[in-house]
Amino acid sequence: MTQSRISGFYKLTLDERRAKLADSASLALDDLAAFNLNGGITPESADHMIENAIGTFALPLGVGLNFMVNGRDVLVPMAIEEPSVVAGASFMAKLARAGGGFMATTTDPLMIGQMQVIHIANLEEARLKLYEHKAELLAEADSIDPVLKKFGGGARDLEVRIIEDSPIGGFLVVHLIYDVRDAMGANAVNTACEKLAPHIESITGGHVHLRILSNLADRRIARVRCMIPVKELAFDTYTGEEVRDGIIAAYAFAAADPYRAATHNKGIMNGVDAVVIATGNDWRAIEAGAHAYAARSGKYTSLSTWNRDKEGNLIGTLEMPMAVGIIGGATKVHPAAQAALKLTGAKTAGELAEIIVSVGLAQNMAALRALATEGIQRGHMSLHARQVAVAAGASGDMIEKVAAQMVAEKTVRIDKAEEILKALKAQ
Repeated sequence: MTQSRISGFYKLTLDERRAKLADSASLALDDLAAFNLNGGITPESADHMIENAIGTFALPLGVGLNFMVNGRDVLVPMAIEEPSVVAGASFMAKLARAGGGFMATTTDPLMIGQMQVIHIANLEEARLKLYEHKAELLAEADSIDPVLKKFGGGARDLEVRIIEDSPIGGFLVVHLIYDVRDAMGANAVNTACEKLAPHIESITGGHVHLRILSNLADRRIARVRCMIPVKELAFDTYTGEEVRDGIIAAYAFAAADPYRAATHNKGIMNGVDAVVIATGNDWRAIEAGAHAYAARSGKYTSLSTWNRDKEGNLIGTLEMPMAVGIIGGATKVHPAAQAALKLTGAKTAGELAEIIVSVGLAQNMAALRALATEGIQRGHMSLHARQVAVAAGASGDMIEKVAAQMVAEKTVRIDKAEEILKALKAQ
């Protein structure tokens, strides 16, 4: 049984943390051995993953603690270079536990394959012909991947749209709705579109030009909510009511203004992307889908909502496309991604999506809480100061000493770090 509440985790050494994680997740230490590698893979492995490989590029890999998702404790691997994200998400997850943790759901893993049909004389006639042949087209798409079909996936629907106002005139867009089960689905959907193209051309008399998956995966949605008891929000001189109302007011800003919404949603993606990267999934696809979804009304707005319930508690929700997989791609060939996935305990792509969206909501709350109270810089800069100290040449015990003095003087800059380091060495 996984335990995500690990007291004093940050005080342990790297080796002690890995040992503690293995114990908390009921895993063997060897299951996490890939985390000892620089970047999780060797240069030789990288050479088989991409073209023109010259080595590897590592990101810090941390673990989000305190997460309870749908009643289950979860340890969350997070690959990110930005300080304060892992700590912020972990602390908000601790507050959320007091309200029952995160309750998340996902829709069926439906992806959209798009086929652009050009050079058609009569668009409306061609559209209706495709619907007349819908059953046979779906049957053909269903026969393409027998393994996926065996596990319950395959073609689900066919939709046809007319695009009239474009630089090249009118054309058809055919959407193949495809259930990809526990895969991200790009390869399966793209293959199905390629196979259907000749049949669609014979029906319409047109030419199938582009044939590719859409990253606006609005049929594959992850949703999450949490309730934070208002008393849990109090800290320092701030009452719980002040923090709650500050968070709601900050959300209102993002809901109304796209300039603020962009940064607001970036905070959500700080948490989301970190887990997506750690588990070997396509973070660019998730980013593209999230921001397109945020603008689906015609105006870019917040992906999350924050309000209060009748008891005065803080209620947060987040809804966004979440096309992630646990089979195929880097998830199956990157040792660290495999270890990270094992650490989450997710058995399906849906479970992984529910964890990821929970982290996104937690990180969003962390950013809003900081902005609405002490300001984003206080907590962020205390962690950022260590990076600046290292950049200035500090090592060992000097890192914390230089960082602490910069924070105390409220000046976190490379020149200040160099000045402090020089003075400490002189002593």
